[in-house]
Amino acid sequence: MRDSGIELVGSVPWGTHFCQFYRTGRDLLELLVPYFKAGLEANEFCMWVTSEPLGVAEATAALRKAVGDLDRRIARGQIELLDYSQWYTLGGVFDADRVLGGWVAKLADARRKGFKGLRLTGNTFWLEKRDWASFRDYEAKVDSIIGSYPMLAVCTYCLDKCGASEIADVVSNHEFALIQREGRWEMIETARRQTIEAALRQSLGNYRQLFEAMSEGFALHEIICDERGKPRDYRFLEVNPAFERLTGLRREAVVGKTIRQVLPSTEPLWVERYGQVALTGQPDHFEGFSAELGRHY
Repeated sequence: MRDSGIELVGSVPWGTHFCQFYRTGRDLLELLVPYFKAGLEANEFCMWVTSEPLGVAEATAALRKAVGDLDRRIARGQIELLDYSQWYTLGGVFDADRVLGGWVAKLADARRKGFKGLRLTGNTFWLEKRDWASFRDYEAKVDSIIGSYPMLAVCTYCLDKCGASEIADVVSNHEFALIQREGRWEMIETARRQTIEAALRQSLGNYRQLFEAMSEGFALHEIICDERGKPRDYRFLEVNPAFERLTGLRREAVVGKTIRQVLPSTEPLWVERYGQVALTGQPDHFEGFSAELGRHY
């Protein structure tokens, strides 16, 4: 789960694709600044594609107030802030396939650099009536494939440029929508999201039963990379009872801690091999000896 940074939304899984209806630049900053602050702090690669009423300079200045080391993060390539003409309408034309392929390429590059995934937003104020149908189809494509990638996306739409039919199109192509009413942000959930959440709860229940009953030791780790993208440590996120039996490490003593904190003299082998799997997605099978635990695995 990823912290969205938006109090109303809370934590969401990778692949979440939602939208915000706004009227002013202040509306955009109110949600997007904490959204990107959370992404930067979680070692995600971020892209903010701006359009009226909020330009790159205004967005950067607002984010800098919330993220003290923003300039350093920009310099190391963790975040890009672009005008819509630099992304959506290169050459003066909106090409849905080019834009969609561009997000996937940005994600692949981010993963190679050691970032966890891609967090993005794009403002659609630039859209003209003639572009609406192609952009609607683009949003449907994004919604159909984003669940396969470690990506979070929020698309922003100006209420003053949307009629009833456009609002219906937008909501149908996103898991949920955020809209301000009487000074408060509210969430509009689609029936599809409610169905997904019910299925997810059932799936998680089944997973938990399997996780706790399986005889194989299982640990979920978060890889920690240095500034060059090289794995240097990993953090325990969850372990099952079999893992506790096979290692002698108790869940309450390790979850939330890194391997260097739990076993300071652990061999580099474990970090290197686990890191390779996490960053490349390629499975691995190996045998190793843990001197601190006095066991072969």
